[in-house]
Amino acid sequence: MPNPTIPDELICRLRHAERVAVLTGAGISAESGVPTFRDAVTGLWAHYRPEDLATPEAYARDPQLVWNWYQWRRGLVAQAQPNAGHIALAQLEARFPAWTLITQNVDNLHRRAGSRHVVALHGDIARTLCSVEGIEVADWPADGPVPPRCPHCGAGLRPGVVWFGEDLPHAAIDTAFRAAETCDVFLCVGTSTLVYPAAELPFVAHRHRACVVEINPDETPLSPVADYRLAGPAGVVLPALVEALAMADAVTGQA
Repeated sequence: MPNPTIPDELICRLRHAERVAVLTGAGISAESGVPTFRDAVTGLWAHYRPEDLATPEAYARDPQLVWNWYQWRRGLVAQAQPNAGHIALAQLEARFPAWTLITQNVDNLHRRAGSRHVVALHGDIARTLCSVEGIEVADWPADGPVPPRCPHCGAGLRPGVVWFGEDLPHAAIDTAFRAAETCDVFLCVGTSTLVYPAAELPFVAHRHRACVVEINPDETPLSPVADYRLAGPAGVVLPALVEALAMADAVTGQA
């Protein structure tokens, strides 16, 4: 795929921006081979609806089934590597005095790519929590029960993700909305802008007069509102954006 054209006006806006917020969704992870949530139902799991496995009620009904499904998903995520889009975002972070990367993904690929200021709205699939106390547990006997038991209270362990019917972490969602309200530029990358409350963030940024940039191969409800729409995968568009900024810096330095 040829490099996309990055508008000069967008480069100018970015070069003068101080506060940048980014929202990423399943699209950027799919480029690393991570199946989207509803695509991750192949093989033994093909006859299950993900929505029926990702709820507190499902865990209460059959904790072993839910635990095994998430262990399978963890294996898929562990094999994935950050792609050029993840790496480009980590490179962009260093340019701005204030940077907030908000992700709906649970695969931790942004941090693995080098991003530091990451707000994981839906948690981290690699983390394991006590299902009662909510504390993180790092180790458990390999030959023990399934799911493993919390060493503190004996309750079953669960993945550190937000299930359907659960509230997003208050601190995370507050940080995300504050970033959307105060940023100069908002990048919306690889998300359908259909899942709320995260989908509201770029519209909040628009209402607060930020420059909103959509990076997505497909049109979304955000497309008519975005100031700039860069059609294409994150792994192509974001490196091109980094390159265009570097070229503009070089020209300015020579002037």
